[in-house]
Amino acid sequence: MDKRTILAIVLSSLVMLVFFFIQGIMTTPLEPDGTPSPTEAVSLAAPQEQAPPPPPVQETLQAGPLAAAAETVPFERVIIETDLLRVALSNAGGDITSFQLKNHLDNGVPVEMILGGSGGTQAFSVAFGNRADVIARRVSPVDQHFRVNRTSAYGVEFSQDFRSPQGGIFTLSKRYEFAPGEYMFELVISLNGGHSMSYFDFEGAAYTLIYGPQIGPQFTRLDRRQEYRNYISYNGRVRNERVSEGNPAVLASNSSWGAIVGKYFALAALPFAGDAEMALASYSEPGLPGASRLFVTRPAFRGPRIEDRYLFYLGPKNQANLNLYERGDNAFRLRESGLIEVASTRGFLAPLENLLKWFLQIFYRIVPNYGIAIILLTILVKILMFPITRKGSESTLRMQALSPKIKELQEKYQDNRQKLNAEMAEFYKREGYNPISGCLPMLFQFPIFIAMFNLFNNHFDLRGAVFIPGWIPDLSVPEFIYEFPEGISVPIVGWTALRLLPVIYVASQLLYGKVTQTPDQQGNKQMKMMLYAMPIIFFFVLYDMPSGLLVYWIMSNILTMVQQVGINKVMARKKAALAAAAPPPPPVNAPRKNKKKG
Repeated sequence: MDKRTILAIVLSSLVMLVFFFIQGIMTTPLEPDGTPSPTEAVSLAAPQEQAPPPPPVQETLQAGPLAAAAETVPFERVIIETDLLRVALSNAGGDITSFQLKNHLDNGVPVEMILGGSGGTQAFSVAFGNRADVIARRVSPVDQHFRVNRTSAYGVEFSQDFRSPQGGIFTLSKRYEFAPGEYMFELVISLNGGHSMSYFDFEGAAYTLIYGPQIGPQFTRLDRRQEYRNYISYNGRVRNERVSEGNPAVLASNSSWGAIVGKYFALAALPFAGDAEMALASYSEPGLPGASRLFVTRPAFRGPRIEDRYLFYLGPKNQANLNLYERGDNAFRLRESGLIEVASTRGFLAPLENLLKWFLQIFYRIVPNYGIAIILLTILVKILMFPITRKGSESTLRMQALSPKIKELQEKYQDNRQKLNAEMAEFYKREGYNPISGCLPMLFQFPIFIAMFNLFNNHFDLRGAVFIPGWIPDLSVPEFIYEFPEGISVPIVGWTALRLLPVIYVASQLLYGKVTQTPDQQGNKQMKMMLYAMPIIFFFVLYDMPSGLLVYWIMSNILTMVQQVGINKVMARKKAALAAAAPPPPPVNAPRKNKKKG
């Protein structure tokens, strides 16, 4: 190789080095006055004077601790408000710090969907690292001050520059877009390395997007009744994800979305980011009774630019709002998303619960008071159940008529259980009586009660539904006539208020038992104990139950008593008519006494 060839190679290499050096400077953003601001480049490691050529793609970038934000970007808070939402965003990381639902109140103020403990309330944060390192807190979310660009009345973009440990400069931007009339919003995350970086790989991930620490509203504990957290995913059908403390659920790669679902509100994440991996996690969080987080990890990416689009639903768990994303009638042109499943009832009693909900909504349209709608629903259920109730009552009266013969058999075969069972079966067959028929009303009433409980405990429209102002202001929670001062509760049971509906329930249940008690049960000590003990037990069970459920059960007892009184009168008339139509018994001739002859 001659000297000219060597000189040409050296000069070419020098030109290329100078070019990459100048290119790195030129990609640094400009201040409004047009002067470069290299101080805005926030380092993941100590910045170098000159960026060396990028390493081979196989080498992994080490995220390491993040440096302080550039002082030239001051702290700024952005408020975006629609007809449904009031969202507060911070340029510290470009995160959302408050997400309030204006039409839904929690103790008189809009429901806050981003609950934070002592660790803060930042949500939709980005960390340069994989999910395991983020969960273990080996990598912290970005919290530098970003540049702010209001793109529209409902949109904002945050951007900031970072320098990789190898010296390459890239820009992270987060663009939010909200829409009137919707609880869904769009988040676009982009990493742009220009000619300075050809790949993004921080411990196997380009970045991890984090939601947490908790969805709202505020709660004191997760008890599966007043409040709970479910974790689900969707890939054409709903899947319940198993999540435990420190054991996140990694969703299947074909999942369309993942969701954290509470009693009335939910967060659902729909990533449109290629092979992004979603995970749902539950673990302890300082200052919170329970914490739930959602992670979306973007795998390492080969190329100078990434742009990922996400849709998030953060709002009420009701079909009216979620159905927007099935029809395509929304600002994000989303259709057949399956999000309606977030509000769907699941379980083997789901069809019954949905039927009861349908009737409840019809009655509410007629009389716009859910308390009255519950009473009308109870009347409808009693009317539909009346044939079974009457059959049970007739069976009970028939049992009374047969009881003397049954007692006779029991005494005759008291020492031979097998023979007694055979004789009893033969006796029932001969009399055409089915002993199970008396249990039919209870067998049918129990699943209805369970379905009613699920309906009143989860139906979104009952949240905040007023029945009697000043006494029952919310049918979805327990009522009270006196609330104990904060920190005071009844020992053992933990009651925090004096409630009237459970007392009315016990009275109605005792009266119901008295009316439906049969004559042969009045002298039965076990039946008497059941008559008085069961209502007392249910008093403790139902004390903190939703008001709507107690309204239903009290009304059900009252209607059952009215039905029973009517049935008893009808059966008494039938019994009297049968007795009158029966032929008189043959006269009994007394035996003659023989006269003694004198």
